[in-house]
Amino acid sequence: MGTQAEDDFTVKKNTEKEIENGVSIPNSRFRYNSPLVQVSLIGLVCFCCPGMFNALSGMGGGGQVDDTAANNANTALYTTFAVFGILGGGIYNILGPHLTLFAGCSTYVLYAGSFLYYNHYQKQAFAIVAGALLGVGAGLLWAGQGAIMTSYPPANRKGTYISLFWSIFNMGGVIGGLIPFILNYNRTKAVSVNDGTYIGFMCFMSAGTVISLAILPPSKVIRDDGSRCTRVKYSSPSIEAVEILKLFANWKMLLIVPAAWASNFFYSYQFNNVNGAIFNLRTRGLNNVFYWGAQMIGSIGIGYVLDFSFKSRRMRGFVGIGVVALLGTGIWAGGLANQLTYSRHDVPDVKLDFKESGSDFAGPFVLYFSYGLLDAMFQSMVYWVIGALADDSEILARYSGFYKGVQSAGAAVAWQLPNVAASRLLGCKR
Repeated sequence: MGTQAEDDFTVKKNTEKEIENGVSIPNSRFRYNSPLVQVSLIGLVCFCCPGMFNALSGMGGGGQVDDTAANNANTALYTTFAVFGILGGGIYNILGPHLTLFAGCSTYVLYAGSFLYYNHYQKQAFAIVAGALLGVGAGLLWAGQGAIMTSYPPANRKGTYISLFWSIFNMGGVIGGLIPFILNYNRTKAVSVNDGTYIGFMCFMSAGTVISLAILPPSKVIRDDGSRCTRVKYSSPSIEAVEILKLFANWKMLLIVPAAWASNFFYSYQFNNVNGAIFNLRTRGLNNVFYWGAQMIGSIGIGYVLDFSFKSRRMRGFVGIGVVALLGTGIWAGGLANQLTYSRHDVPDVKLDFKESGSDFAGPFVLYFSYGLLDAMFQSMVYWVIGALADDSEILARYSGFYKGVQSAGAAVAWQLPNVAASRLLGCKR
């Protein structure tokens, strides 16, 4: 991570080269081929697809009373995601954004449809297959998203653009949380969401799939200083295979591994064993509105720290890491205190309701809100660090894919842990 002066020197150097090559400096950052518009568009794509997926997962058990099908589907999802997350950066560099993002987004629609099917037939095979396919698609989508979000912005404003993306993306979770909240508001005794909830998710995901075709390749995106995101015009499978293998010997990527493994590990616990275990159906939807809303606040806050708190880029990085570490310790200490009041095999019989539970609702609600706040701050910080390692789109596509691959491997383990624990418990009872 360099200083502000080094950042400005790099920008100036790139600008001079672009001017020499006959590239005119654009006048408005709201151009269609500007980083601002393109990052906003990928944010809108993720609003519709992963954002709605997050809202669906946040219901606990995919909105079902029995979370076994959702856990197995998510295990399949993150297993294939771990592989295609790592390969996704290379695939993105070969196919470009249109094919990569369109193929990735289309798998989200299938996944939501599998739970609509499960609502009627209670057979989890379709959900597991759809989950495995979604892992392939998510690997493609998030590798492309990571490359766009970290390479398109100017070097000294990457935190701001990451915050912009994260806010738009998590608005999908907010809207997605409102869908089950509104459609199931009067179903206080219901244990699974209705068909309309899944159909609503599928409509948004279909829209995101179409919007993905509006993303421009990095060679056509021009920053306000006249520089382009990459000068590499093509890649090949052999080049990408070699470069991806090199990542496993790259000391910078190896240092990212612990953060990547942990960054999605907690979702199964927060969604199933907190939101799904102690709140009733309609309150889970309301909680998700605030959980993903908290992510917007967290990403904006940490983005300000990482871009504007100090002149030195290095100092901003250290301060950002310190803030996230301090908040993380405090919030998870609160999570431990809450968990000591119940176990996963002895959940409360009477679920908390936002209207009827009074003061008993406040503490768990604030904790769940804080989980969302911390998640966005942690992941935005990691993406900022990755973005500080390079500026070229092709390199950052591989870095982002590696990060998502390791992240998904951790998530695959986490989503299967509840089922393994349950199997062992049943074995002991026999």
